[in-house]
Amino acid sequence: MATKIRLQRHGKKGKPFYHVVVADSRAPRDGKFIERLGSYNPNTNPATIVLNVDKAVDWLNKGAQPTDTARTILSTEGVLYKKHLQGGVKKGAFDEAKAEELFATWLEGKANKTEAAKTGLAQSKEEAKKAALAAEAIKKAEKAAAIAAKNTPPAEEAPAEEETPEADAEAPASEETEG
Repeated sequence: MATKIRLQRHGKKGKPFYHVVVADSRAPRDGKFIERLGSYNPNTNPATIVLNVDKAVDWLNKGAQPTDTARTILSTEGVLYKKHLQGGVKKGAFDEAKAEELFATWLEGKANKTEAAKTGLAQSKEEAKKAALAAEAIKKAEKAAAIAAKNTPPAEEAPAEEETPEADAEAPASEETEG
């Protein structure tokens, strides 16, 4: 029997939630399955993946073929890397303890990257919120100034100073010299 590691869709319309399962390749997408390996929730940021790594590696060793999306999820969680390390142990490249040490180091690095991504998202969200509040405060100040200007009665303008007769006398004289 050909088995596949694939996603089984659950959740409501527009809010998908998936179970990662091992199923016969002939079974329908949401139909009968052999074993549930975990879950995948793309609605969160970053996506939440809960997976039993040992069961997934066992099924890969038995010959189960992951679909493209399931392969990406397995790769993200380190299942394919752990299978690769087990192959190295079988070939004698290194022992089981070294393989576990390498996998633990990889998991620690992945956890640091995920935490950095979450922190970055939180910071960018907070900066956007601060920028929106600052823009709102500026708009509010502009609106208050406009309302104050509208409600203030216009000040009477002072009469302009009349030109002195000397300035009037000079102006025609300069015109006569030009002409």
